[in-house]
Amino acid sequence: MTPKSGVFLLGSCIAAVAAVGSVFELSSGTPDLGNLNTSIILALSIPVTVLFFVVAVKDTRANMK
Repeated sequence: MTPKSGVFLLGSCIAAVAAVGSVFELSSGTPDLGNLNTSIILALSIPVTVLFFVVAVKDTRANMK
């Protein structure tokens, strides 16, 4: 594992937490940031989570010896 893949993995974890938090906020009925902003965060965080995870795995595999 390289520092670069670690950063991507960290970004993936943060985006996943944002997605889960957005789901809970939306299910509460009255999100703190409003429905539109919370929905935007949710819509963006899901693909970012997957993208960062895939990039982290590819970087790790590329640097294996």
